[in-house]
Amino acid sequence: MSLSVPEPIASIASMAHGAGRIVLDVREGGINVRRKPDESPVTQADTLAEEFIERELEKAFPGVPVIGEELVAAGRQVAPKERFFLVDPLDGTKEFIAGRDSFSTNIALVEHGRPKVGALYAPASGELFVGGPEMGLWRARVDAHESFRAAALEPFAPVGEARSMRRAAVSHSHLDEKTVEWLRAHGVEELIRMGSAFKFCLLVKGEADVYPRFGPTMEWDTAAGQAILEAAGGVVLLPDGSGPLTYGHAETGFLNPGFIAFAPGVEVRA
Repeated sequence: MSLSVPEPIASIASMAHGAGRIVLDVREGGINVRRKPDESPVTQADTLAEEFIERELEKAFPGVPVIGEELVAAGRQVAPKERFFLVDPLDGTKEFIAGRDSFSTNIALVEHGRPKVGALYAPASGELFVGGPEMGLWRARVDAHESFRAAALEPFAPVGEARSMRRAAVSHSHLDEKTVEWLRAHGVEELIRMGSAFKFCLLVKGEADVYPRFGPTMEWDTAAGQAILEAAGGVVLLPDGSGPLTYGHAETGFLNPGFIAFAPGVEVRA
């Protein structure tokens, strides 16, 4: 690799990889499912992986608050500051429980409401993206059960030529009518269904052109993917075309509004 991997890129990538190993270990040993107060499913993989990430973040970035999905679900909400982490240890829990592979580990560093660095790791495939708007974009394919080496990360040049909006990444489990109406209105007919935030990586790789989402998502679902997409030259906007999507909204319980993510090179249309 010709370029050295900057911090905090290497640290966050390593943490995402380590959490992914925990997730796969749980799957191989048998999944126990319980329900949160909101009736959404949670497994021991969610909790163990988040505990691991929290410990590693405290060692590498002492004093920086961590807002994790399971922390918030347990009622231990942390007030965001100008700089904080958003963590989803197992994004795509329903896919994970169903035996599908489209789940990911998401870690994002947010500064002044904007995602500065994000890591998305898909343990089942070993595919890892990490980067941010000011730090560039890096990619690796690392087996979850192998040791992580920063040298495995390579600079990634996204597909950025101008192209039309033909293919949409959509949720496997949460495709709502408003999203369907938007796709129909914009003439998008080819749908790529996937669970987890790895839909953002389809945009980066040029495998999809747009990712509209009007159903509910949480900040930890999207911050890492937004950092990676913005590093590639894409954008994540509010449905009216304004934006971008911002973070740290404790007053909403960290619930996102709807958004539309556009791949690099695709014309932005509300």
